[in-house]
Amino acid sequence: MKPVNVGICGLGTVGGGTLNVLIRNADEISRRAGRDILVSHIGMRNYKEGYDLSGVKVSADIFEVAKNPDVDVLVELIGGYEVALELVMTAIDHGKHVVTANKALIAEHGNEIFAAAHKKGVMIAFEAAVAGGIPIIKAIREGFSGNQINWLAGIINGTGNFILTEMRDKGRAFDDVLKEAQQLGYAEADPTFDVEGIDAAQKLCILSSIAFGIPLQFDRVYTQGISDITQKDVKYAEELGYRIKHLGIARRRNGGIELRVHPALIHKDQLLANVNGVMNAVMVHGDAVGPTLYYGAGAGSEPTASAVVADIVDVVRSLASSSDSRVPHLAFQPDKLSDVSILPIDETECGYYLRMEVLDQPGVMAKIAQILGEKDISIEAIIQKEPQIEGGEVSLILLTRKVLEKKMNSAIDAIESLDSTWGKVMKIRVEYLK
Repeated sequence: MKPVNVGICGLGTVGGGTLNVLIRNADEISRRAGRDILVSHIGMRNYKEGYDLSGVKVSADIFEVAKNPDVDVLVELIGGYEVALELVMTAIDHGKHVVTANKALIAEHGNEIFAAAHKKGVMIAFEAAVAGGIPIIKAIREGFSGNQINWLAGIINGTGNFILTEMRDKGRAFDDVLKEAQQLGYAEADPTFDVEGIDAAQKLCILSSIAFGIPLQFDRVYTQGISDITQKDVKYAEELGYRIKHLGIARRRNGGIELRVHPALIHKDQLLANVNGVMNAVMVHGDAVGPTLYYGAGAGSEPTASAVVADIVDVVRSLASSSDSRVPHLAFQPDKLSDVSILPIDETECGYYLRMEVLDQPGVMAKIAQILGEKDISIEAIIQKEPQIEGGEVSLILLTRKVLEKKMNSAIDAIESLDSTWGKVMKIRVEYLK
């Protein structure tokens, strides 16, 4: 049978890993796919040393790959938005199937890309866009076909998880760990996408669409980073029996769907609480199967390449099938996507960790308890630290039971207005994952 020709655009970390895996495991891949898969064309700006590119056409213009009639599958690994979108749309227009690891592209422009691909009868595969080498998209899209998915929650950014792990295990400050993460290559020179939650929000957008059969809606994901988390919070959470993790959470509710990325306290006995370093993990709860966990490397050259190559194999296996019989891009048939509403963060329900600085005076706790009681907020645990000087400031930490966010925000406003409270109240949500 005629080999399938693959064109790779971008030979950076993931592109180089993909090329290496395709060459090193060529025989095994061919046995799985039923056909040989050959890299015939590479688009990259600068020649990369260390790769054997004999017999492979190399172009500085990546659009030559998208227009090459001999290329069957284009692998987009250049990243970014505008150029990547133009490249993918050009490939689709020329009848090519596309494999991409670009979560930003899918989260922002996936609806447009999938519609064009459906019209042209080609496939878009994007397993590597979320959680690196963990086959989480395939698991949700295909393995959960018989389930109604109730919720999913995951640690889907390794940089943030590394920072929080170091802060907990070694007592280090956020800024100190961030500098090391940049030196180790875990974080970019501009770490905004990682530490402010944008990267995780893009991934959650993709997972939630596949889980619930809704259009991609990145702009509706509530997004909060970890840059405000202090060593105090990490320590106090531990004293309460919890750990702070940066989570992406999507949950089905009667009134709609929650889509949120933010720091959260998880009880230390929970599986996700014990995912450390740069590792990723996703929990998915289906009504038939119950809770399931997927764990592994969320980034890196060959872990991500593993997912890219798996997508290439899936595309090759489906080449002979009609477009109507293929697995839909977002798990549900395109005309069956739901218009269910995305709930604003004020309508979500969580427990809360509150840390405040108050005067060490009689009656202060009674006033705070009264405010919480008036908002129907129950206190589950209290820690009060010793003041440095008698009558001075003292750290007061409260753990509450579940309550609507808007009620909690109203209570916090009232607490902050007390004469006995200094500065802002630190609020971190508590997730029970049940």
